[in-house]
Amino acid sequence: MSIVSWLLDLLYPPKCVVCRRLLTGKGPVCPRCMDALPEFDGAAPAVRFTSGGAVSFFYEGQLRESFLRFKFGGSAFYAQTYGAWMAHTIRDKLAGKYDVLTWAPVSRARKRKRGYDQSALLCREIGIHLRLESMQTLRKIKDSPTQSTLTDAAQRRANVSGAYRAERPECFAGKRVLIIDDIVTTGATLAECSRTLLQAGASDVVYAAFAAPRKQD
Repeated sequence: MSIVSWLLDLLYPPKCVVCRRLLTGKGPVCPRCMDALPEFDGAAPAVRFTSGGAVSFFYEGQLRESFLRFKFGGSAFYAQTYGAWMAHTIRDKLAGKYDVLTWAPVSRARKRKRGYDQSALLCREIGIHLRLESMQTLRKIKDSPTQSTLTDAAQRRANVSGAYRAERPECFAGKRVLIIDDIVTTGATLAECSRTLLQAGASDVVYAAFAAPRKQD
């Protein structure tokens, strides 16, 4: 360990990404949280205009609180851990089904407010693990309200209708696209992004999301 790293650990002792307790061992997550991660099981939510998808976790408990710190609380460095987890899921569920790696972007106004685009950060980290450079294929041209403020599926679809424009379509024309998003609920955002990509020339679209809510029986 370098002197700089030692001093940083002394001044800012590392905490678990999930529960925020001080870490005593190696890695970004404490053993208790690793054992309790709500891993997603079953089929990924069906999303229009995609041929399949993969989800890493259920959106609940302490992992949900962790994610909210990442998305809204400035904890951008969480993307390193989340991206590694998502890359593992992608290798397991979507191997051989994509040629291009991209993400569902936020608007410029939203990015300025938060300081970063959380899905772009996830996509970059995933690309490092998959050894595939991420590519911006979409731009959000409408600064619509966040999807999390809307509960009705029809409202969510209307909220993102026409919200995206394809970027450099010649770079993905005829190719299979893997699009990264953070949370998939109704799938409205991913569906609109996928529709835009297909209209711009992509041959197929699959998706990967960090988490999805657990369905209530």
